[in-house]
Amino acid sequence: MKILFPDRIVNRHVGGNTTYARQLKTSLTERGIATGTIPSGPHALVTMMLESVWGVLPRRSSVLHYSADTGPLVRTTVPSVVTVHGVASRWTTIARNPRQEAQWRYRVKKAIDCTDEVITVSESSADDIADVFSIDRGSIKVIHHGIDSEAFSSPAVLSPETEAKIPKHFALYLGNIEPRKNIVELVRAFETPEMRALGIQLVIAGRPAWNFDAAMEVIKSSSAVNYVGFVSDQDRIALMQRCSLFVFPSLYEGFGFPVLEAMAAGAPVATSRRGSLAEVAGPAWELSSLDAEGMAASLVEALSDDVWQRDVRADGRSWASRFTWSQSIDSHLETYKRLVQR
Repeated sequence: MKILFPDRIVNRHVGGNTTYARQLKTSLTERGIATGTIPSGPHALVTMMLESVWGVLPRRSSVLHYSADTGPLVRTTVPSVVTVHGVASRWTTIARNPRQEAQWRYRVKKAIDCTDEVITVSESSADDIADVFSIDRGSIKVIHHGIDSEAFSSPAVLSPETEAKIPKHFALYLGNIEPRKNIVELVRAFETPEMRALGIQLVIAGRPAWNFDAAMEVIKSSSAVNYVGFVSDQDRIALMQRCSLFVFPSLYEGFGFPVLEAMAAGAPVATSRRGSLAEVAGPAWELSSLDAEGMAASLVEALSDDVWQRDVRADGRSWASRFTWSQSIDSHLETYKRLVQR
């Protein structure tokens, strides 16, 4: 059996989708399962054609895993599965503009119709996919992601380059720069008088992903923010381990890797409960209001609650340890084997 993943995901870094696909590919290889890639092209249209053609070329004992929402435009003859990570637009209208959303929904619906099975990463995502794309909820396989808790809990050292950019005490946002992450309101929360009185800076780490102009303008103009850009895996872990609070005010998540990663690193976490975060946030401090003023009030409480700050580091690590890649890979393997045996 050989499992093929999209080259455009495993050989680029596009956030959680890349983390997921790379972890699957690496773990399968470690278990002695052959893996490969579905080729991409220099342009999105070429990539769409290649991913469709690869689904109809004869291929013995292979499974194509379209691991990032979209995939073939024609029905595959090779066993295939698509992972749809969520439907942000069911809950927020700012994730994409109307043209982008129409294109995305068309591509996702085609991928669902043209593959053999649908995987998603949380119960809330399964509900959204069933509702938006009018498919049987029972036909969607829910497989949670895992977290490498040992990697995030092992002491990490910041690179000199990143060390030079950050203050001694800081709150951290780490993730893509895009509207769904609610970064504009987060920055404005740190500019409020009550947050400035605490004397804690916000460090933002991550690369601009899409529709990022408004967020980047606010980030670059704010005296409350230290923007360090995209960081290495080692720096990501070290920042999470060192921060006074990890803040994740997302308007919607299909899963929410950074929240669990920060917990595994021992960081106190304050997050929304939107989408899958209601399932995965566990002992995190809830940001019930996601505008600047409401968020600032919650963050002041979280930073001032000594009992919660003391207890949540161990509680968060214990909670994150429930999400293991071993269990996730087992469930994916069951799906692959079932498809090959049809």
